[in-house]
Amino acid sequence: MWKLWLVLSGLFLIIEIINVSFLIFWFSLGALLAMIVSFFIDNVFIQAAVFLVASTILLFATRPVVNKILPKDSFIRTNSASAEGKIGLVIKKIDPMSGSGQIKIGTEVWSAKSEDESVIEENSKVEVIKIDGVKAVVKKI
Repeated sequence: MWKLWLVLSGLFLIIEIINVSFLIFWFSLGALLAMIVSFFIDNVFIQAAVFLVASTILLFATRPVVNKILPKDSFIRTNSASAEGKIGLVIKKIDPMSGSGQIKIGTEVWSAKSEDESVIEENSKVEVIKIDGVKAVVKKI
């Protein structure tokens, strides 16, 4: 039975590598503990209980510590999220009545609308507040 626990532990590690949530790792350690127990006790139910209890305890006891150690903003903002907070230049007048308007942020051109439904003239500098669908919501600087 120890081979099953070893294989399960390996599978949980592979899933953790793919998932990188640092959640499945504890189940891998629980499977290793169940494997150790399987050397001394042949009862599958006891081994499974050790696996479940150990995984749960490891998860709840160590996850808060790991969350404190890992940086909270360790992800890289990409695509539309990366545009938020940036400064852009209005290249086509933003007019809420006609629903038109474009801004340029670096080399990217975005459809835009004003945050407060005001008209923003061409060549004005704006800050991107958020992305709403395919339009950047901006405010004049």
